[in-house]
Amino acid sequence: MEFYQKGKDDVLDAIDSRKSGLSSEEVQFRLERDGYNEIADKEKVPTWKLFLETFKDAMVIVLLAAAGVQILLGELVESLIIFLVLLINSVISVVQTRKAESSLEALRNMSAPEAKVIRNGAKQTIAAKELVQGDVVFLEAGDYVPADGRVLESGSLKVNEGMLTGESEAVEKWTDAIQNEVPLGDRRNMVFSSSLVVYGRGTFVVTGTAEETEVGKIAHMISTAEQKETPLQRKLNDFSKKLGIGILLLCIAIFAVQAARIWLGGDDGDTTTALLEALMFSVAIAVAAIPEALQSIVTIVLSVGTNKMAKQHAIIRKLPAVETLGSTSIVCTDKTGTLTQNKMTVTDHYLPFDSNERLPENPADWSEAERLLVRIAVLCNDSYINEDGQEIGDPTEVALINFANKHARGYEQLRKTYQRKAELPFDSDRKLMSTVHDIEGNSLMLTKGGPDVMFSRASAVLADGVEQPMTDDLLERFKGANEDFSNQALRVLAYGYKRLPQGKAEVGHEDEKNLVLVGLTAMMDPPREAVYGSIEESKKAGIRTIMITGDHKTTAQAIGRDIGLMEENDIAVTGQELDQLSEEELDQKLDRISVYARVSPENKIRIVRAWQKKGAITAMTGDGVNDAPALKQADIGIAMGSGTDVAKDSAAMILTDDNFVSIINAVQVGRTVFDNIKKAIAYLFAGNLGAIVAILYAVMLDLPNPFTALQLLFINLVNDSLPAIALGMEKPEPNVMKRKPRLINEGIFAGGTMKAVVTRGFLIGAAVIASFYIGLSHSDEMGVAMAFTTLILSRTLQTFAARSNTQTAIHSGFFSNKYVIGAVVLGFLLYGITVLPFARGVFSIPAQFGWSEWLIATGLSAAAVIMMEVAKVLLHREE
Repeated sequence: MEFYQKGKDDVLDAIDSRKSGLSSEEVQFRLERDGYNEIADKEKVPTWKLFLETFKDAMVIVLLAAAGVQILLGELVESLIIFLVLLINSVISVVQTRKAESSLEALRNMSAPEAKVIRNGAKQTIAAKELVQGDVVFLEAGDYVPADGRVLESGSLKVNEGMLTGESEAVEKWTDAIQNEVPLGDRRNMVFSSSLVVYGRGTFVVTGTAEETEVGKIAHMISTAEQKETPLQRKLNDFSKKLGIGILLLCIAIFAVQAARIWLGGDDGDTTTALLEALMFSVAIAVAAIPEALQSIVTIVLSVGTNKMAKQHAIIRKLPAVETLGSTSIVCTDKTGTLTQNKMTVTDHYLPFDSNERLPENPADWSEAERLLVRIAVLCNDSYINEDGQEIGDPTEVALINFANKHARGYEQLRKTYQRKAELPFDSDRKLMSTVHDIEGNSLMLTKGGPDVMFSRASAVLADGVEQPMTDDLLERFKGANEDFSNQALRVLAYGYKRLPQGKAEVGHEDEKNLVLVGLTAMMDPPREAVYGSIEESKKAGIRTIMITGDHKTTAQAIGRDIGLMEENDIAVTGQELDQLSEEELDQKLDRISVYARVSPENKIRIVRAWQKKGAITAMTGDGVNDAPALKQADIGIAMGSGTDVAKDSAAMILTDDNFVSIINAVQVGRTVFDNIKKAIAYLFAGNLGAIVAILYAVMLDLPNPFTALQLLFINLVNDSLPAIALGMEKPEPNVMKRKPRLINEGIFAGGTMKAVVTRGFLIGAAVIASFYIGLSHSDEMGVAMAFTTLILSRTLQTFAARSNTQTAIHSGFFSNKYVIGAVVLGFLLYGITVLPFARGVFSIPAQFGWSEWLIATGLSAAAVIMMEVAKVLLHREE
């Protein structure tokens, strides 16, 4: 049996303790046995080791090797640029890893610093970390609970456990045993470490410390939860390995062919110099073929996405989360505050024989019953709104004064006119609250409370403005209305009054009988208005929304059906029901479960892992400490801006407005970002493929090398950065939110990207080869100059074609992306430097190269890009 299922004395016996507390000797023995009441620090991987691990990527290794060869050959500038790019990427990776480790530190900081205990028969204050199992601890309003324990005494003790359960309403504690097995949120005779006492006082005996507390278990789950690689990271890592090996083999093959020709050619020239030039050219091919700025470009495009998401109330803590969000297929979301407004609201009311479904706008038109209902709701109420507009008090009572404010002059005016003379505060045993007021010459006790209790204490009903004796028919009317509201998962309160003898100054519990029943109000935390449209939009985008809440099942189901989250055959399960399902049973039912209620932290992780096992990219929202393990386990954790620091530190994204709508808006940005990353990648590899096609053509036909090593490096500098970044600024494709999420095993070149790379790469290569032949008809030097000019200009103009795989540049809006225009203009200007008199010799451009040659090269480049657009239209029509 769990501690909450045992009586107080049985618990004390089970942990060998007593109400008078422990002795110093017992405390010392238990400290040595169990350790201090603090969450252990996880051993960190040294920073230097994290830094070195970033260089294990295959593409990085090839680039490092190429840079090393360049240093040996005296090409320091190019090698330093490569080293700098790799260094920046490594530093960013290490910083992000260190940030991800901060959630455990935040958990440690949440622990209460001190505790008031009985030891050696006397009350004393100790450091909370010195608590042991069996200590008897005192609690009062404002205290943080320092450990888990069983309540021994409760003086209206109320504790806010939202950081564990996700529900903001304080839980009143009692001392009786609970017979049945219940979830954490219903263990009313237990208190939990790091929760906050908001009302009353009490004592408890410590049953668990450190890792044995609920918070400690969460800390363990955080430390063991898998840190998921994003789909893009997985695809880039896999592609990098294949690309690195392929380019290495290509360079070795080209060097081997050229070396064989040098040795077997019988040339009387300097063989060593020729071999070094061949080696240098092979290294240049490696550098040209590998877009060393790719990681930086991806980082920049992701950063652009984070800025756009910030405008959608989504703050990105970890850059790869931008792309992950775009590929999300499952969103596991909390209910309170995310799907709903996190504000109790009166949505309906009931008055017998009253024809008005809503209160008339003008209070002068109210019936006597309507007027009295509002008065009781406001006067028998302890909540208020302070000068700063902050709502103070129980959320249910705040809903009542907002209800009155909406329909009347304001609750303050009513309270000033009819001041409180006496009161009977609410308590959970009576489930009633009563106040006394002088109203229009009568002394009335106004009472509100639970419908069942009010029905049992009423002897009359106010109907049509007249007090009538309670009859079976009238009682059935009230019970029927209450049942209708309850079936809609609405919270119901009943209202009544009692006439008192004039001048009676005090009332007691015995006075709360023979009440006149007035009516009912029904309230709920209503869905956000924009949620309905967002749920529908997410369905069109192929995204499944799952509600995971600490609230009760009926309430969660009602909200789920109302907003369209639950389909006809969908079901809801509680955390206890989930615990009883085997892995196979859960796998079979998973697709039908849309709502999970009264869940535990372990339940949340299990739900996430179940969807991940099915290959779904899963997002999880949360705000409490209890959400942190699942936020870390999910492919993308989304914390609420109003949530705990532990949740925020475990998440990849924070919603500043706690709004589900912002998640769907951010998904659109995420999908656009990934589209743009693919556009940049396609642009880079199409250009590189064009160069490789021309080089292989020349090698196979034993033609001169079409480029010098320096030309290839310069082309890399001009074409591999700014144009690709400019593509990262593209606006969303028209169908971005009508597509299904990407499959988890989908390659980075899927979706027409590889087709675009090959088509554009071969068209660039063909234009370069044609230009090379035209130049060779004059001289080898002219052929090299023509090939260089055509390659750099065609790659620059390719930026226009790379803006979309389905739309032409004109359809996309030729001037809609000013960054592309700027990148193309800058590319032409940088090329212009190479034909200036002082630079021609450096870039192997002969003096005979003039306007006619430049026009031919430019015309071939433009023709290649036009063919790209034509091919795009033809291929798109076929689809």
